[in-house]
Amino acid sequence: MSNDMKAPTPRLTVISLGVSDMKASIAFYEALGFVRKCRGTGEEVAFFDTGGTMVGLYPWHLLAADATLPEQPRPTAFRGMTLAWNCRSNEEVDAVLAFAVSKGASLLKPAQATHYGGYCGYFTDPDGHAWEAVVAPGFVIGRDRRVSLPD
Repeated sequence: MSNDMKAPTPRLTVISLGVSDMKASIAFYEALGFVRKCRGTGEEVAFFDTGGTMVGLYPWHLLAADATLPEQPRPTAFRGMTLAWNCRSNEEVDAVLAFAVSKGASLLKPAQATHYGGYCGYFTDPDGHAWEAVVAPGFVIGRDRRVSLPD
């Protein structure tokens, strides 16, 4: 790329998760309260409004093929990334964890105080994607569910 080329506007619009069972994963994310968009795609692909970016669900093997990555072996351990559900209070973190578990999530780590002055715990969705429920100092959660941070 030449130095005089204008950089495109950076944006993160969709986080796509490879899943084993589309029907079960769609039901799980709907049970968590995420609103599904573009329902016309049936069970081929599913998109959920998260208040900012979208979470997309796509069959694991098709997502791997689309990205030209091997489908096997599937990771059974930490994948090097988590999704965050930022909360307004410690009580909300506890409520999110309990709610997610009641809808089929697995609790990874009960909520506890963090070294940075926050409070967090972790759960996984049915395919092992890790979610952090967290209160993080400085993060402001708006009525529109978007997170803002000071500059």
